Amino acid sequence: MRRLPRVLVTVAFTALSVAFFVPMIWMVLSSFKTNAEIFAGPFSLPTGLDFGRWAEAWQVGGIGGYALNSLLVTAVSVLLILVVGSAAAFAFSRYVFPGRGALMGLLGLGLLLPIQSYFIAQSRIFTELGLGDTRWALIVPYTAMGLPLAVYLLKVYLDALPAELFEAARVDGAGDLRIYLQIAVPLLKPGIATVAVFSALSCWNEFLLALLYIQDDSLKTIPAGLLAFSSRYVTDYGLLFSALSIITLPMIVIYLVFNRQVVAGITAGSLK
Repeated sequence: MRRLPRVLVTVAFTALSVAFFVPMIWMVLSSFKTNAEIFAGPFSLPTGLDFGRWAEAWQVGGIGGYALNSLLVTAVSVLLILVVGSAAAFAFSRYVFPGRGALMGLLGLGLLLPIQSYFIAQSRIFTELGLGDTRWALIVPYTAMGLPLAVYLLKVYLDALPAELFEAARVDGAGDLRIYLQIAVPLLKPGIATVAVFSALSCWNEFLLALLYIQDDSLKTIPAGLLAFSSRYVTDYGLLFSALSIITLPMIVIYLVFNRQVVAGITAGSLK
């Protein structure tokens, strides 16, 4: 009888996985079909794996330019999140200073408030600073939105480390910067990997700000660029599925590759 709940959980997770992955597999298989083949047998296998449609989607849809913009914005945003977030987490975890609780509370609001609640004020600030229609109009808010989770997750991980380790380094004459760079950062690698993957997925897939802040087509990221692409090729389903496959698969591969590090980073900080 004890094995029955475990079996039910396994069946439930298997069904959930199938519900997520079947549509994606269908999308990828449909990208190798023509419109006639899709309508004649929507769930049939393609007659062949011709990547010519993928190459066509990449060229005529400007997917390469959109991907480059997304890559630049995501890379810079994730780098800033990791550097600022790890430094802030180290300060919150290892030092007591006035206003510490208030600052942590403000970071907590960043996890609760939706983008829409501060979009008007943010847009006004960007207009005054001349950041509108530039990559920085995405990098700045992406970094700000990613910092609360990064700081909280990395702080929990640092809190689980023995305080004696840092005290011994300070007794040996190590300064704050050296302790942070040579002790905290190496020990934070699992947590940093977790934050990096979550932040990259969030920045890569973000749509609302990319649509509202970027009007120049040469600066559009993949989500906003895909909207323009789908409006131009809405009736060419094979080409549309090819573009969607090109955009979706890299992020799935990245998550699968770093899945073990993500799980380790989430669980390691909870064990002391």
